[in-house]
Amino acid sequence: MLESLITSKTRIKLMVKFFINSNTTAYLRNLSTEFGESTNAIRQELNRFEKAKLLESKIEQNKKVYQANTKHPYFKDMHHLLLKYVGIEEIVDSVVRQIGELEKGYIINDFAQGNPGNVLDLLFVGNNFDYNYLNTLVRKAEESVSFKIRYIAVTPDEAAQYIPDKTKTLLVWSAGDNF
Repeated sequence: MLESLITSKTRIKLMVKFFINSNTTAYLRNLSTEFGESTNAIRQELNRFEKAKLLESKIEQNKKVYQANTKHPYFKDMHHLLLKYVGIEEIVDSVVRQIGELEKGYIINDFAQGNPGNVLDLLFVGNNFDYNYLNTLVRKAEESVSFKIRYIAVTPDEAAQYIPDKTKTLLVWSAGDNF
């Protein structure tokens, strides 16, 4: 559906890249290689986002590095729209309801960096997980999305070893929050 509203595939890729995880940073040539598109097409879209103040940039080692402007009034709306677009919100909602004593839920690896691929990796932090129910929910969720879902369920004490790099994690649910 998003493709019918936003006709530029490059613009959609950039939105997913920067607005799924606000910690994501990238520069022009890196994006060109990642997307397999010309630097000119990507530069035009980056300029549009920067002009609209949706992206911020800074110079690091002679490279202009871009990152989402989390202070923009539309940032949260765009973030939630893109979570729905890639199917993450639906998965989180269905899994959280009866999973056990869930404290936090993370998306890790590629999806967390704004690179949707063939596998969505989830990290659940809590206690007393109902693994049979969790497996059933994950299989059911996989039927409605275009990617495979893998998960790791750990206790709060074990969580730190699975979150070594904050740029590769995206907190999508925390006890007491309304997602």
